[in-house]
Amino acid sequence: MSVRHAAGRLTRYDALVLTAAIWFLAKFLRYAFPPLFDTFGATFGVSDAVLGTAFSGLMLVYAAMQFPSGVFADRLGAVTVITAGAVVAAAASLALAVDSPFLVVVGAMLVIGAGTGAHKTVAVRLLARAYPARTGRALGVLDTFGALSGVVAPTAVVAVASLAVGPVVGWRLLFFGAGLVGLALAVAFRLRVPMRLPEETSGIDANSSGADGGLRRYAVLFRNWRFSAFALLTVLFSFTYNGLVAFAPRYLTVAAGLAPATASLLYSGLFLASFVQLVTGNLSDRIGRLPIVVATLGLASVALVAFVALTGTGAPVLLGGLLVAVGIGSHGFRPVRGAYLMSAIPDDVAGGGLGVVRTLLMGAGAIAPAVVGAIAETTGFEAAFWLLASSIVCATALGCLLWVSEKRP
Repeated sequence: MSVRHAAGRLTRYDALVLTAAIWFLAKFLRYAFPPLFDTFGATFGVSDAVLGTAFSGLMLVYAAMQFPSGVFADRLGAVTVITAGAVVAAAASLALAVDSPFLVVVGAMLVIGAGTGAHKTVAVRLLARAYPARTGRALGVLDTFGALSGVVAPTAVVAVASLAVGPVVGWRLLFFGAGLVGLALAVAFRLRVPMRLPEETSGIDANSSGADGGLRRYAVLFRNWRFSAFALLTVLFSFTYNGLVAFAPRYLTVAAGLAPATASLLYSGLFLASFVQLVTGNLSDRIGRLPIVVATLGLASVALVAFVALTGTGAPVLLGGLLVAVGIGSHGFRPVRGAYLMSAIPDDVAGGGLGVVRTLLMGAGAIAPAVVGAIAETTGFEAAFWLLASSIVCATALGCLLWVSEKRP
């Protein structure tokens, strides 16, 4: 491959690389907090309940940013919103590098939630426009970068525990470095991406409020039954996935009787399956979105039903294999979900329209752990996991309905 050809390929994918790198950093900051809870508890003298509430606050702010960030992207352009979000998150990360009381740490966590919450909805819209013929592949790369941050963050927390650079020590060094990298990425994104997508530096409707005006432009999307059905499909999937992620290790120890170390090992397989997103995203560009939606959700449904039904066997290899299959189906669905939504939403409301759906699905994901925990305490873990299995089976049925209706003349 010639230097000129390599440079051409790099130029072609610069928007994807920079967008995915910012998304990696955004999720890295989020995943860095749970491994630090023991340290925070010892350092600041706060309880698990306080730490959990602080982290829930970060996630709620993140969820609340989905719709407004999409609306701002429609009006101001995706480049403006993504750059601003990266700068805000980086600044909050740098604030954590300074020795400060716990209230300041909580405040920085909330600001990180706001800054990182401005990214994903807008990034999907930007990549769909930058790579219209390869949207699935681009979103597969984006989601894979995000998933890998969950592997890197805990390791990084351990790596910096005994390090110091001047007055910045231990875990604060992690956020200091992340803040500097975030600012560098924000500058590179702002300088580079407008060269490829100049129209994304200002909104499509920057000088117009739209024919329907205000929020009505986004609400009218749900008058289309296919759009509403797919939105419900994503909500059901999110409920299942987030409930599973929150309680799979606990389920394996309580319901299946496995040792905690074995449960944690099997649990990691759920995330290692994330590389499948590169494959399913590319396939969706080639053979269509709905066939891949049905295939991935179908796999996850069958595997989760079998996982719950065979819990009593207590066979680690079998349960681990089924959990990996659930991960393959779940991760494989994600980039296709974004690609389908971007093809279904009109360009002038793409950001806000996607933001509405992401707000709904993230809301469902946020309540899933609470619902599973409540059912587990009153009825048992198996009943809670049968609810999760039922939810994703319903999502698969909706996918089949949409696929069949699409093929009708």
